[in-house]
Amino acid sequence: MIVEGQVGRVIVTTPDHTHAEVISRVLLAGADVVVEKPITIDQAGIDRIAEAIDHSGRDVVTTFNYRYSPRNSALRAVIASGRIGRVTSVHFEWLLDTVHGADYFRRWHRYKENSGGLLVHKSSHHFDLVNWWIGAAPTRVYASGGLRFYGAANARDHGLGPRPPLGTGAVGDPFALDLTRDSRLRALYLDAERNDGYLRDRDVFDEGITIEDNLALVVDYDSGASLSYALNAHSPWEGYRVSVNGTEGRAELEVVERGAVVLDADGHAVLDPSAVEVDTGSAARPVGRRLIVQRHWEKAEEEPIPAGIGGHGGGDAYLLQHLFHRVPARRDPLGRPAAFADGVRAISVGIAANHSLATGQPVTITAPALPRPA
Repeated sequence: MIVEGQVGRVIVTTPDHTHAEVISRVLLAGADVVVEKPITIDQAGIDRIAEAIDHSGRDVVTTFNYRYSPRNSALRAVIASGRIGRVTSVHFEWLLDTVHGADYFRRWHRYKENSGGLLVHKSSHHFDLVNWWIGAAPTRVYASGGLRFYGAANARDHGLGPRPPLGTGAVGDPFALDLTRDSRLRALYLDAERNDGYLRDRDVFDEGITIEDNLALVVDYDSGASLSYALNAHSPWEGYRVSVNGTEGRAELEVVERGAVVLDADGHAVLDPSAVEVDTGSAARPVGRRLIVQRHWEKAEEEPIPAGIGGHGGGDAYLLQHLFHRVPARRDPLGRPAAFADGVRAISVGIAANHSLATGQPVTITAPALPRPA
């Protein structure tokens, strides 16, 4: 099809564990690839894609849309300006609430062989941000974590009784996803079950879930900096906090994307507060973002953050402009367009962390054998 149709570029959005095969076939057929993160889920996938790039001379672009979010770009600009000096350490905490976080435990992502777990599927966003913010490559990872909230064993610990295997039709259960309550989800998944057999509304307290919901990492970088990272997938609010320490000061970014998970009159969680008028903030936790910069011996200052366009913190529209050459990537002073090597560095942290979880030992990240420039 690619040869006959003279296709020049293919966008890959298949499940994570299929990326390496699909990308390789497209490259060897003669087309470039645009792939959502993660580029693949393991070292074998990296090697397969790299070999296909080498043999075909084609290109792979990874779409890291969080780089384009104005709040994240603003932090990158602060660090690049030298205002806080050389970066010595980063602390990054990402909180997924009991709507967004729970959703990974309903879908195909719940099995590590499909997604690489949240360390690869979700956290590759975050590791890419740190790699990009500080302009460094990860070299060693130690990880700790486990499945401590979702899953059948934890349900028993919570005192939950027998639960239906599917959420559709459940009443008054905030952890159940009823596909009949959202016309988009019904059309996409429930009406299609008879054709593809895919169950989108599985119980988050089911047996057999193999991914973690609580994770903590220490990552060393070739620049001498270190990262302490934490992810929680059952928080009462959603957002993230980043603190960057430098030799001349500190930058702090706090983002509250959803201040609370609000239940409707029937006891169901509102899935998408952006589609329904719901006030999720409060005086104690207002929805918003704030970037603070403080140099040594000076008072703290709030850094302005430009408005964004579209989803993912206002970054999607800017990504599309670069991706489809409305704005040439070479003109971007922040270096936001991501190449294959960036995708590899992002998932290398998660892959190493999964190995560390399995062995209980720190894992050294060896430099990948990337394709030679064309």
